[in-house]
Amino acid sequence: MNGYAGKMIYADLSAGKVTIKPTPAGLKKEYIGGRGFGIRLLTDMVDPKIDPLSDRNVLVYAAGPLTGTGIPLGSRYEVSTISPLTGTAMSANSGGIFGWKMKKAGFDAVVVSGKAKKPVYLLLDNGKAELRDAAHLWGKTTGQTTDAIVDELNDKSVRVSCIGPAGEKLVLFACIINEKTRAAGRGGAGAVMGSKNLKAIAARGDLPIKAVDEENLNIVKDRMRKKIEENGIAQALKKYGTAVLVNIINENYVLPTRNFQSAHFPAAEKVSGETMAATILKQSKGCYACIVKCGRVCEFDGESGEGPEYEPDWAFGPDCGIDDLKAVARANNICNEYGLDAISTPTTIACLMEMAEKGYVKHPVRFGDVKGMLQLVEQIAKREDIGNELAEGSFRFATKYGHPELSMSSKKQELPAYDPRGIQGYGLATATSVRGGDHVYGYMVSPEVLGVPEKLDPYMTKGKPQWVKTFQDLTAAIDASGMCLFTSFALDAQDYADLLTATTGIKTDPAGLLKTGERIWNLQKLYNIQRGFGRKDDTLPARLLNEPLKEGAPTGQVWRPEGMLDEYYTLRGWDEEGTPTKEKRRELGLT
Repeated sequence: MNGYAGKMIYADLSAGKVTIKPTPAGLKKEYIGGRGFGIRLLTDMVDPKIDPLSDRNVLVYAAGPLTGTGIPLGSRYEVSTISPLTGTAMSANSGGIFGWKMKKAGFDAVVVSGKAKKPVYLLLDNGKAELRDAAHLWGKTTGQTTDAIVDELNDKSVRVSCIGPAGEKLVLFACIINEKTRAAGRGGAGAVMGSKNLKAIAARGDLPIKAVDEENLNIVKDRMRKKIEENGIAQALKKYGTAVLVNIINENYVLPTRNFQSAHFPAAEKVSGETMAATILKQSKGCYACIVKCGRVCEFDGESGEGPEYEPDWAFGPDCGIDDLKAVARANNICNEYGLDAISTPTTIACLMEMAEKGYVKHPVRFGDVKGMLQLVEQIAKREDIGNELAEGSFRFATKYGHPELSMSSKKQELPAYDPRGIQGYGLATATSVRGGDHVYGYMVSPEVLGVPEKLDPYMTKGKPQWVKTFQDLTAAIDASGMCLFTSFALDAQDYADLLTATTGIKTDPAGLLKTGERIWNLQKLYNIQRGFGRKDDTLPARLLNEPLKEGAPTGQVWRPEGMLDEYYTLRGWDEEGTPTKEKRRELGLT
């Protein structure tokens, strides 16, 4: 064994046919797994001119070779497709247990094409696979769907990845939920799944997942475990969850507030991870093989759910002008139940709030309106009333009413919880992200705010393009491996290379690891260019370019791409329009 399950599924829903094939050796060597597999298969199979919601799009589930091996925090899988929200070649990452169970069922990847005549779900079962009727599941929430499939199979070991009503109704930022609370969140993969009449993928099995060199792998695992346990950020995540960032980011005056009109929220403490731990937290929870356990199981007013993580905590909280933690947690639970991206949903609502306050849209909701916010979440999920318009995302909504500048998005995907005006390198990483507005495709907040692996001046632009490129390439490789991105707070490229070498038997060093990440990044970029993206799209909203911050240390700062973008393109081996040169394509084997 070599960390791979060794097989892949091709499910043609139009034909109602499931085919099992060996996992190609070349795919393993050049793309590792996870995001690498997904993007390579997607770009090989799909004409770049197609509509993302047509039956010609594909949906690729892929785990990495480190997923499910018992390596600490080795639990992740990726869903890759063409995003209906942005139009980019995208991947969405999720943890929990499903990725491990997909491999225990015998499969490294599942490639879904076509469209079923009626709702179906795909069962992965100990080396076999079959399509099953899901008409009785259509309309159910993610939790109801999960419970129904577990009951139908009479097997509590089965793990379910599914869509809710939002995916069925093709909300452009609908997500995919596994184990009721874990989300492959960004870009609208849930809408693609809904467009195919695929309600769920269920997995069960007990097939072995073993490494080539278990003895050496155990040595590397012990080393990485010690690094993670001694890392201060990992300790904070274990104690307070990702929402520990609320106070940190707010104290740095880069916490976007009221649709990025400011970057400091006076009542941030009320929705912080510390307050969560002291009030509604019942217990912490981790993904498969996790030693950090940053997940938060919260209970309040007779309701229970997991989360909110930092991003939805910020977005339903400060970005909507709300300081009610229970309301934020309730909104997050609704997103999980209906299958909604918990970043795009609240930030689209924040866009409406500003437009309504300025009289551009006739609607009663205002910043701080808890009842109105909760009502809008359900309306979006059901495409009811104004929710039907908001379900298209903030950019399309704001454009419809004549004010696209009030959509805080890049490439039509809503921005996450950091203000680029006060974190220059992060701004570049977000603007150049190949899947649209993003933070986890190159988490520059780590060096610029948290000081890992070293502290950089967040207001300076010098040297940032090289940092951004390195972080983006490394992240692509981590996503391909099946490891959690949080390991990057403690581990370095050598650690990941050693893990991959011991597991797969394919000798990997830090340079080779980064080269694989660069190959994945450039492949996504080339495909996006075929879909019409170019230099004009590598930017951020006008507000962040022209309206200086007015509080705290970053007072007077705007995001300054001048010089950074050109240097970034040069470092990547791209021309002045952001197109990979023939030499770069040849170097990466993308000819």
